[in-house]
Amino acid sequence: MADRSTEAREAAISRFAELVRTGEVEDFSGDLRLGIDLGTANIVAAVVDADNRPVAGGWVHSSVVRDGIVVDWLGATTAVRKLTQGLEAKLGYEFTKASASIPPGVGEATAKIFGNVIQSANLDMDELVDEPVAAARVLGMRDGAVIDIGHGTTGVSILENGETVVSVDEATGGHHMALVLAGNLGIDYEAAEEMKKDPASQRMVQGVIRPTLDRMATIAKQALEGRDVPVIYLVGGSSSFENAPAVFTSILGRPVIRPVEPLFITPLGVPMTESSND
Repeated sequence: MADRSTEAREAAISRFAELVRTGEVEDFSGDLRLGIDLGTANIVAAVVDADNRPVAGGWVHSSVVRDGIVVDWLGATTAVRKLTQGLEAKLGYEFTKASASIPPGVGEATAKIFGNVIQSANLDMDELVDEPVAAARVLGMRDGAVIDIGHGTTGVSILENGETVVSVDEATGGHHMALVLAGNLGIDYEAAEEMKKDPASQRMVQGVIRPTLDRMATIAKQALEGRDVPVIYLVGGSSSFENAPAVFTSILGRPVIRPVEPLFITPLGVPMTESSND
């Protein structure tokens, strides 16, 4: 059975996911922190209080980022501004700064662009947070590995004492799953994306995309070769398939933990402070 701290973290992740999907907000007092996760398929905004408790969230489907690079500057800044204004209206609170996630292993110039998106949305830059570090904050992990399956890439990061010491990011993600589905079933890409998300199609979809999951797990195995990490977490929206943890566990030869609501773990960690690991 999960310990109380694990149960509390999973409850917070579940509540944040609910806040994003429903548009509800929690009562709060004191200062709030805003985080923006610029993903390949979605931009997610997260709001937490001083105790790292989720207070509000929002999201919008977006393709402004591709392979860890902002490819639509106007679309990115417009989406961030709209999300922020929507949250301000619901909360009756004005944000003057925000933190932003950056993909693992990006260079300084690329990281600066992510920060510039925040500043162009009329917000001061609070903190640039590596995506695996953000996930680790939510999970209370300082030492271990985070495998993040996004829409565009599979990222593998090893953390020691809360810092990223190894980072690998390869172009195999949910986008490639949809391409495989489309090719195998003779349907267009958009239809494949919808089928991928349809609970009624999951059994069939999992069979078709299994080779892609195997490839992702092999990327992780190569990144972790020769390293004895205490725990491995699987996060990211494209890890949501029922068979994903078993596939990774089988290929890595050791347990792989996928927490609840894997899509929302990294976004929730972006505005969090280090006290979340206490």
